[in-house]
Amino acid sequence: MKELQYPFDSGYIIKKKKSIKRQLLGSGKKFIEKKIAVLGGSTTHDIIAIMDLFLLDQGIKAEFYESEYAMYWEDVMFENEELKAFSPDIIYIHTSNRNIRNFPLQGMTKEEVNSCLEADYQHFLKLWEKAKADYNCPIIQNNFEYPYYRLLGNSDATDIHGRVRYINRLNEKFATYAEETEDFFIQDINYLSSTYGLDVWSNPLYWHMYKYSLAMEAIPLLAFSVSNIIKSIYGKNKKSLVLDLDNTLWGGIIGDDGVENIEIGPETSMGQVYAEFQTYIKAQKDIGVILNIASKNEEENALAGLNHPDSVLKPDDFIDIKANWDPKSKNVEDIARELNLLPESFVFVDDNPAEREIVSAQLDMPAPEIGSVEDYIRVIDRSGFFEVTKLSADDAKRNKMYKENMERMKLEASFADYGEYLLSLDMKGTIKGFEPIYLDRIAQLTNKSNQFNLTTKRYTRAEIEKVSASDEYIDLYGKLEDKFGDNGVVSVVIGHINGDILNMDLWIMSCRVLKRDMEYAMMDELVSKALAKGIKTIKGYFYPTAKNKMVKEFYKQMGFEKLSEDESGNTVWEFKVKDSYKKQNNYIKVN
Repeated sequence: MKELQYPFDSGYIIKKKKSIKRQLLGSGKKFIEKKIAVLGGSTTHDIIAIMDLFLLDQGIKAEFYESEYAMYWEDVMFENEELKAFSPDIIYIHTSNRNIRNFPLQGMTKEEVNSCLEADYQHFLKLWEKAKADYNCPIIQNNFEYPYYRLLGNSDATDIHGRVRYINRLNEKFATYAEETEDFFIQDINYLSSTYGLDVWSNPLYWHMYKYSLAMEAIPLLAFSVSNIIKSIYGKNKKSLVLDLDNTLWGGIIGDDGVENIEIGPETSMGQVYAEFQTYIKAQKDIGVILNIASKNEEENALAGLNHPDSVLKPDDFIDIKANWDPKSKNVEDIARELNLLPESFVFVDDNPAEREIVSAQLDMPAPEIGSVEDYIRVIDRSGFFEVTKLSADDAKRNKMYKENMERMKLEASFADYGEYLLSLDMKGTIKGFEPIYLDRIAQLTNKSNQFNLTTKRYTRAEIEKVSASDEYIDLYGKLEDKFGDNGVVSVVIGHINGDILNMDLWIMSCRVLKRDMEYAMMDELVSKALAKGIKTIKGYFYPTAKNKMVKEFYKQMGFEKLSEDESGNTVWEFKVKDSYKKQNNYIKVN
């Protein structure tokens, strides 16, 4: 919903929150459902109400548990049957510097100040460890905003007794814990309050009148920030940028002005601004964002602009460059099809509001109102499209993987026989039970795969660890490499053993490796594992969504027989495991 895209009108969202929610629930969008416990050191009712809107907009329908006022610690540390019965999928602990209990006093020794710091840290550490042990779910904890006054002036940031320095030290201890702990995430309200304006954010009127730890008008920004972490945990991030060229990546119209006259680089102030934006976009590749171009231009002009000596971005930085006179909506749709991604996975960046409106309306993808060029970075960065909660090795090389895939497509076009093409790839597969080194990627894949996903079940890393450690499951991951490069972990299978029956909880595969026999290789290994465990029947389940129609008949393709289909299109399939099973993969050398 446009009203919930950054930069948004906080006052409008607060005023219209009920009607916005009705629109979102009536939009026909498919939601994943999650339970979120919000444990607050201040009043949290409005935070929950606004967070609910952002999560719905991001495809997550949340049920909330809210702690009593300032009972965030007690709710976890003491028996709480209501919270246990709620069984949260995520715990969000919302505190502020008003919940710091041991600020140092003037006259304390350094050792006494350090004891205060350790006591405050231990207060939260015990809370996190207890919550992790009892609920085994991701925890989001905010760090602390700066105090709204500085008793020592500038020395507050350097003196051992200063509150600014104390908060910095406590925030650093929180950050270290997050760095070392799986499924624990810091919401950086220290940064949020700074960008918003600390004087407004920490207006004491709201605390003393309503026990809000921040100004009412700042709540949408806080709620948006939390929702971005949650949607990232559940694989709702965007995957790709599609960028315009003229007046987006450089100043000027290259077809009219000529490559020598576009503004890019150190010679002009505006050229420097465009160069800084290109540097920011190029850095997105390092976190796995796929870069593409859709521009109304002659291709030779587009390439000349990207090859300009002062251009930070070069043609090789992009997977797909569409420079022609077709509608941009068609070009973006073609890029999505060629990359085997849904249009909703993209963010369209264009200086022209008319183009943004057309693409956004026709393809249901965000096209942010980026403003003037000096605003481009701020708007895209704060929109949270690519919120990082966990970076895997595959993320860093995702652009390389997609570029290699384009080379495979070119090679495929040169073969008359598809089987010969597959053999020419010289594919090697690794299919094994879950291993610690790949658990992050496996969890990430379960949350990001939408098209080749038969049950659409999502797993946190903690849940993947639990499956991996249990004898009640057969779990497999599949890696695939070929002569063009390593695709990384591309397929995950989880089956739950019930006597001599294996119930398939999950079967997913990255669309990067469609039609390369990887699904058959996974089936072969699954049957092998099932035989070794005395499994006689494998039951498969397909639950249709708007995105996974491509695998509706997948189990039939694998040799299963359909047992039932209900009015919603949910199907149940059965495969009889036999020693005489003949392997179906003909093109991948496995293990």
